[in-house]
Amino acid sequence: MNLALWIVAGLLAVVALTGGISKTFVAKEKLAGIPGGQWTGDFGAGFVKTLGVLELLAAIGLVLPALTGVAPVLVPVTAACWVVLMIGAMITHLRHDGASRFVALNLTYLALAAFLAWGRFGPAPFTA
Repeated sequence: MNLALWIVAGLLAVVALTGGISKTFVAKEKLAGIPGGQWTGDFGAGFVKTLGVLELLAAIGLVLPALTGVAPVLVPVTAACWVVLMIGAMITHLRHDGASRFVALNLTYLALAAFLAWGRFGPAPFTA
């Protein structure tokens, strides 16, 4: 169980890092031109960059607290926050693209984050 939770945390951290870097450092206009990024045209640049920073923080929060042993409870807390973020992402993609493949992808990330939060809050918490 511990290994599975570490793998999920690592995968989600890579997803969050990738999304965070693109939303934070790539121009909104360029993001709007790529598949799955069209929704950025409906929002201000500040909002998109804020989402990017939140995703970068999520990437850190999914692994660093456990690696350092400093406040490891932040791992499942971050996973629970990722669930909320994915709900927002699914709603945004549904409103903008209809039933797109990105909704299914976000649902997958949501399920992985829910599993991580459940696992670290429940049967396999980090212990001192």
